[in-house]
Amino acid sequence: MTYELDSNAVADFLSDNPHFFEEHSELLSRVKLTSPVAGRAVSLQERQMEVLREKIKIHELRMADLLRIAQENDAITQKFLEWTRSLLLARNDVDMPHTLISGLQTIFSVPHATLRIWGVAEEFAHTWFAAPVSEDAKIFCNGLTAPYCGPNQDFEAASWLEDAESIQSIAMLPLRIGAAPEAFGLLVLGSSDPSRFGTEMATDYLSKIAEIASAAMNCLLD
Repeated sequence: MTYELDSNAVADFLSDNPHFFEEHSELLSRVKLTSPVAGRAVSLQERQMEVLREKIKIHELRMADLLRIAQENDAITQKFLEWTRSLLLARNDVDMPHTLISGLQTIFSVPHATLRIWGVAEEFAHTWFAAPVSEDAKIFCNGLTAPYCGPNQDFEAASWLEDAESIQSIAMLPLRIGAAPEAFGLLVLGSSDPSRFGTEMATDYLSKIAEIASAAMNCLLD
């Protein structure tokens, strides 16, 4: 009388008896499996080596990806340090906005950038960054709890940028101190590339830029 063994029962037996192939090592060379790599039947030992190589390859790809991300993050960190250092070295308060904007353009390679600040001290009222801003733009800015990224939909802030008619995508970063409900300014980044500041763009680093810019510009307020 013969019995047909269920494959699950065989798998359970081998799982419960991990030393089976050590006790019956001759079976390792006799068991044949189809290899998706070699395209032919190979021994169990060869198949195990193929699986191991594939796992090693996957781990190497993951490590390479993690290394790439680490290098990108390190490059961004260095840019933040360089930009922040330039702000600390600004000779006086009135130079700060120009240093901030030029640093974003040169260090972070932002094509177009500018800012507006309202409620500045009297001695800064004549400056370019204190140019008039409509109440609608201020209300819009106050409503931003995070940087806005997306297509330029004829925003007033886009008109503050040089070559405004070419701006296809825009990032608008509200400037405020801490968790203050009202913003005191708006930092505007623009590009003729529609995908540069797309709606799917992560805003973590933009938020950090806004925090640093807010702290730096606070000295200009009345």
